[in-house]
Amino acid sequence: MSVKSLASEALNSGKGILRLAPNWVPRSFCIPGRRIKLHPDDYYALGGERGGIDERWLSSTTPADNGPLTGKNEGLSKVVTDGGEILLREAVSELKSEITGERIWNKYGCWPVYSKFFDNLGPLPHHIHHSDKYAALVGQRGKPEAYYFPPQLNNHGGRFPYTFFGFEPGVSKDEVKECLKNFTKGDNRITNLSRAYRLEPGTGWDVPPGVLHAPGSLCTYEPQVASDVYAMYQSLVDSQIVPEALLWKDCPADRKGDFDYLVEVMDWELNVDPEFMKHRFMKPLPVKDEKSMLENGYSEKWICYRSTAFSAKELTVLPGRTIEIKDSAAYGMIMMQGHGKMGVWSVETPSLIRYGQLTNDEFFVTEKAAKEGVIITNSSDRDPLVMLKHFGPENPGT
Repeated sequence: MSVKSLASEALNSGKGILRLAPNWVPRSFCIPGRRIKLHPDDYYALGGERGGIDERWLSSTTPADNGPLTGKNEGLSKVVTDGGEILLREAVSELKSEITGERIWNKYGCWPVYSKFFDNLGPLPHHIHHSDKYAALVGQRGKPEAYYFPPQLNNHGGRFPYTFFGFEPGVSKDEVKECLKNFTKGDNRITNLSRAYRLEPGTGWDVPPGVLHAPGSLCTYEPQVASDVYAMYQSLVDSQIVPEALLWKDCPADRKGDFDYLVEVMDWELNVDPEFMKHRFMKPLPVKDEKSMLENGYSEKWICYRSTAFSAKELTVLPGRTIEIKDSAAYGMIMMQGHGKMGVWSVETPSLIRYGQLTNDEFFVTEKAAKEGVIITNSSDRDPLVMLKHFGPENPGT
């Protein structure tokens, strides 16, 4: 069968909901935090040279950029069909607005976002994701992103559950540039100019492009634009040296070695915002009156809502209840807790996953199915059913 036939058959048999296979991504500069339910024997399933698997990408049509050793289709989600697996990217390309909805397809011609679980034992270096303006210089899209720290995946906080954002008000561009010039001299101490915030499960942060950030060691759910553009500005983190090549990653060839350019790509006003927490921190917000939702058997909250580039919700269905949920846009979803039914599908939260094993915890809901309403049943009489849902840009329901 052709890809289009397989995609159409999967869409029809799933009544507008596609089942996805787990999509694991290694990072050579990371140490897995071991909280994303991968079997302990499989965190280095791709070999030590590739590094540990500390990410699971969700509803992704974006290839991972992991250098010359990157595997074929790495980072790309697959749709599970009766005739085998096909890339979600291929399904979207063939069926277009049948999956994304006309609004998204007509403007973007793709599924322009994805989410991931990021699960690192320690902190990451202070780094930046470029805006559209600077990402376009290397043929990429800009990358806003957001963080939510699911309680279900944070049984421990890792080595450093604090994130540095931007710089202290009053820090000068010359001070930052001096740190960048010292990148190859050991610790360039760039976080001495920054401010760290303690991370709290059940909350999150908005991170626009151009903002320096050194993510802490909580396991993180990260909705973001479909791009893997970045550059590392910190030379030593958690006793590990960061390769200089990552300082100049996604820098145009004619600007490599130009430290003024590295400063230029920063959104300076956002980086030195004296009220950064007020403007970027996110506590969950109920989508409607909490009492009325609970009376109807569920609770739904916005967990990522400060960006127009994407949004995300947490849906909890109470034990033993069946509900119908309608949304205004297509979304990717992942189960966090419990088991039951969603449309025609059985859904469950696995405790342990082998590399390459299929699961019943990840799905993509098309816009048509989302608008018509999805019937969800919690089959447990004790355990809540909890899922996270991420949406594309300019969600009409926000």
